[in-house]
Amino acid sequence: QVQLVESGGGLVQPGGSLRLSCAASGRFLSIEIMGWYRQAPGKQRELVATLTNGGRSAYADSVKGRFTISRDYAKNTVNLQMNSLKSEDTAVYYCNVVAVLSGRQDFWGQGTQVTVSS
Repeated sequence: QVQLVESGGGLVQPGGSLRLSCAASGRFLSIEIMGWYRQAPGKQRELVATLTNGGRSAYADSVKGRFTISRDYAKNTVNLQMNSLKSEDTAVYYCNVVAVLSGRQDFWGQGTQVTVSS
């Protein structure tokens, strides 16, 4: 199993910045992908950003140029630097990990609330 601990959510004014972090621990052979998804009230969960072991990143069009995903491979952590935040970024943000145990498995964090409001 993989345990994910998220931190860094909160309330910020439009135009402000927040940094989310997620640390993975547990018994696994490797982590292939780490990323962030979000779910706003009344909407489906959507991809925000992901980063593979090979360093390939992917971003939602709505966050390109404003958000940056990074990983500490030695510590199995993933960070999401969010700049120029907008009200439409308000959502619960979930850390996601694709890890290899006996096979490839998906794991989710408990979620952290990000609220962008004046």
